[in-house]
Amino acid sequence: MAWVLKMDEVIESGLVHDFDASLSGIGQELGAGAYSMSDVLALPIFKQEDSSLPQENETKHPPFQYVMCAATSPAVKLYDETLTYLNQGQSYEIRMLDNRKAGDIPEINGKLVKSIIRVVFHDRRLQYTEHQQLEGWKWNRPGDRLLDLDIPMSVGVIDIKTNPSQLNAVEFLWDPTKCTSAFIQVHCISTEFTPRKHGGEKGVPFRIQVDTFKQTENGEYTDHLHSASCQIKVFKPKGADRKQKTDREKMEKRTAHEKEKYQPSYDTTVLTECSPWPDTPTTFVNNSPTPAPTFTSAQHNTYSVPDSNSSSPNHQGDGTSQGSGDQLHPSATIQETQQWLLKHRFSTYTRLFSNFSGADLLKLTREDLVQICGPADGIRLYNALKSRSVRPRLTIYVCQEPLRSIQLERQDAGNSDSSNGAIYVYHAIYLEEMAASEVTRKLALAFNIPLHQINQVYRQGPTGIHILVSDQMVQNFQDESCFLFTTIKAENGEGFHIILK
Repeated sequence: MAWVLKMDEVIESGLVHDFDASLSGIGQELGAGAYSMSDVLALPIFKQEDSSLPQENETKHPPFQYVMCAATSPAVKLYDETLTYLNQGQSYEIRMLDNRKAGDIPEINGKLVKSIIRVVFHDRRLQYTEHQQLEGWKWNRPGDRLLDLDIPMSVGVIDIKTNPSQLNAVEFLWDPTKCTSAFIQVHCISTEFTPRKHGGEKGVPFRIQVDTFKQTENGEYTDHLHSASCQIKVFKPKGADRKQKTDREKMEKRTAHEKEKYQPSYDTTVLTECSPWPDTPTTFVNNSPTPAPTFTSAQHNTYSVPDSNSSSPNHQGDGTSQGSGDQLHPSATIQETQQWLLKHRFSTYTRLFSNFSGADLLKLTREDLVQICGPADGIRLYNALKSRSVRPRLTIYVCQEPLRSIQLERQDAGNSDSSNGAIYVYHAIYLEEMAASEVTRKLALAFNIPLHQINQVYRQGPTGIHILVSDQMVQNFQDESCFLFTTIKAENGEGFHIILK
């Protein structure tokens, strides 16, 4: 028979999912016989709030049960939560089981439900910095996902979706009345989120969580039905097998009295009930490719995370690269250092560095900043402190025609005719994107032209024809090309055109 553990619903806020639930007094026992859903025993949920709550909540029967086909560790104390070791990239089956009694949730009879499987942090400290941790992982492993679904191995899953900005989650539809198994692959390992020291670091635990929803009247799967999770650690290939063997050998050396304090290793891992992940109702509701709120960086920005001047959805359109005036000086006071952090989008860390002067902050090494702020923001802060700018993809030099350009007279006492000569002053235009819109924007910034007044940008071609500057034309510009430009009034009298020569 099987006993199902129920964890206390532990969300201290809508943002942080707390898994530090106390499971005191509850044990898990799986017999050697075949697993039967009819043998489920509903144990009481231990509430932290007032004991006068209605007793009917304590005997609530879970509508579903999820069983992962991976053995639990034998080195877990009797009343602690189970711990399961997984190999990186290996496929593990999660059986999606219908556990409803007759008459329970009749509205989903004959209908599909949606489940979201995600890998999340177990430690509360890492939950607070989940965004920074995952962004750092994404930068170190471009193109990879933390969690994948092994589609050829899976059975009964329909309409599988992965969101490019949710690398740690997959979703699918399934029919509770049919045999359903989802095979998952976890690609991140526990030591990737441990500060590097001298090797042999203890890896951080993760959680596998399944959230299931039914369809609402408007056709969206946002009505929460059930959630369950389990604690895991992920090792490099074959590492989980070695760790399991090590734990088993350690337990064999213990006395019979000591063994009584530990729970046995089970062939499968039963996910225990928990509260839904905070952002589950909105993560995959919209099937469009719009990024979910958790990750705001688009995929093409993944490789520019460390650069302090790179364009991002939260920092666009300033048009100017970081100059020497934006550099933090060693003489900066604590207040000036706080203002610098705010200006460069490090407001999250102003409290952490509340007693740091400019000299204090500049003394920190790259490794120090990565350990304090996480890989993504740590590297970005290091580059900002060192004033590292983004190398432009293309540089062009542009000068306005003599009527409106600055002319510098050459003073040469030995040649009286030289005073008639003048040199054109060119502006360097640095393009981070090979696009016509980028040329227009940079021209407006360099020559103080209102952007909304520029209708079109043309290039003067053979016999004086005007050729519209397109993205393809910009991509074929030679680096460090020189252009003169003039402006002509638009035909409708509103705004003007720019002609590059």
